[in-house]
Amino acid sequence: MKILLIGNPNVGKSVIFNRLTGAHVIASNYPGTTVEFTQGKMKYDHTTTTVIDVPGIYSLEPASTSDEIAVKMIEEHEDAVLVNVVEATNLERNLNLTLQLIQLNKPMILILNFWDETHHLGIDIDHKKLEEILGIPCIPTCAVTGEGIKTFVDMIPQARIPSLEFEDQHRWDLIGSIVKQTQNLQHRHHTILERIGDISVKPVTGIPLAVIVLLATFKIIQLVGEGLINYVMDPIFEMGWKPLMMRLSGIMGSQGIFHDLIIGRLVEGEIDFGQSFGVLTTGLYVPLAAVLPYIVAFYLVLSFLEDSGYLPRLAVMVDTILHRLGLHGLAIVPMLLGLGCNVPGALATRILESRRERFIAMTLMAIAVPCMALQAMIVGLVGEFGIKSLATVYGTLFLVWIVLGVILNRILKGESYEIFVEIPPYRIPYFQGLVKKIAIRITWFVKEAVPFVLLGVVIANLLYTFKIIEVMGNLAKPLITNVLGLPQQAIGALLMGFLRKDIAVGMLIPLGLTEKQLVVASLVLAMYFPCVATFSVLFKELGIKDLIKAAVIMIISSVSVGALVNYLYPW
Repeated sequence: MKILLIGNPNVGKSVIFNRLTGAHVIASNYPGTTVEFTQGKMKYDHTTTTVIDVPGIYSLEPASTSDEIAVKMIEEHEDAVLVNVVEATNLERNLNLTLQLIQLNKPMILILNFWDETHHLGIDIDHKKLEEILGIPCIPTCAVTGEGIKTFVDMIPQARIPSLEFEDQHRWDLIGSIVKQTQNLQHRHHTILERIGDISVKPVTGIPLAVIVLLATFKIIQLVGEGLINYVMDPIFEMGWKPLMMRLSGIMGSQGIFHDLIIGRLVEGEIDFGQSFGVLTTGLYVPLAAVLPYIVAFYLVLSFLEDSGYLPRLAVMVDTILHRLGLHGLAIVPMLLGLGCNVPGALATRILESRRERFIAMTLMAIAVPCMALQAMIVGLVGEFGIKSLATVYGTLFLVWIVLGVILNRILKGESYEIFVEIPPYRIPYFQGLVKKIAIRITWFVKEAVPFVLLGVVIANLLYTFKIIEVMGNLAKPLITNVLGLPQQAIGALLMGFLRKDIAVGMLIPLGLTEKQLVVASLVLAMYFPCVATFSVLFKELGIKDLIKAAVIMIISSVSVGALVNYLYPW
């Protein structure tokens, strides 16, 4: 199937074309002429469709060489679906071409572009009535923001031959009748939500607004997450679950391989949910007490941003930047989730279309997007030296995120697809629907992630039991001390980082490291491997082959950046 985008000049055809095709684009001259047209590929519903951006014309009665070529292209593609892009703010003029296209008796769809401007100008178009008169689907869109594009794509299979009949000599009379039946003009002022909507999609005002929203988001997540941990989950585990596990530990003899696997190693005769690493202790504490509170907090804020209509606008605004990294705008969702916890961030990459995009997103997130728990420890560890050290850590991570994304986009075969997302109007979220959505997402996390976290804890225990981690530490000693400039004692903290990043950072405190060493250690811990919970989910989502690739990238990146900062750090 082929799609021809046809319309008057400057009606937004090219913007719609770019949204449909992404990187699948070839610009060429029509054979034997200097008239240029653009052709691309659109992947939809597991099929590939050719999309052709026909040169802009006002009529099928050619008035120039460009018009002649446009008409010839329409005639040549007999089996194509005609998509007539109309400027909704100038319906009368545009319908002249529409009625001529209808006479061709080919499957058609009408796109009413600049739909947002009709509201601003007080133009009310009854697109359902227009659809009834013309006998073809009529879809309102705003190509700049992406509003209506997904609806259009979904409606492509429903393109049909128009049912309207008319004669050329009565065309303008018919146009006047159609406009009279479907369009109403009135004076109106913008609502507050409409003004906010306009502000939030324009880079000049939208970027500062995004920064404010994200800062508020992180603060809310931190307060809610830490509150749930300190006042709900920790008391449940310490006062409720720990006595039961201590009793079970006594029954099992308080030691031994099987005891260490189920209960974990006792720390000064007690269970430490952060360090014991038993399946029933750390294995349950990490996903339920350390991770789940942040997930609840993040999904609370995320669902509010979704239902209010802000998140799609943010995705559209950052789409151009993320395309440079091999992603599209919706990848901002897993990145934001990753700042709360990498586990739901990795799971959220399922919204991306291709395996290539998911690989890039998960790799970038695991390397350069520190979770909330790790950030809290980094701030506590490095923050005492002032803003310069913190800026070095976060600035370096952000630079790595950008540079590594550009590199992966260039070396990995494939492409990043264009963003298809509806831009709804701003509205107050429906509370019951919000609660239901959060509950569904939390249930999904518990079912999807917890089993793999438990598996990761089992594997980590086996690595410790059979001294594999100790061997790895001895092998890494020259690298740690000579290249990264860290003392030998830091090896334990770095190895612990695979199990729990926040605890690993805390293990650096008693080592008396210098400011530079703390900065290097914080960067390496943040970049070289995610925690075992995230690593387990990456294995589930990527498979062993791509996980190994990602792990190699993590090791190379962390060592390179750590060494670079070690040699260049000025104080």
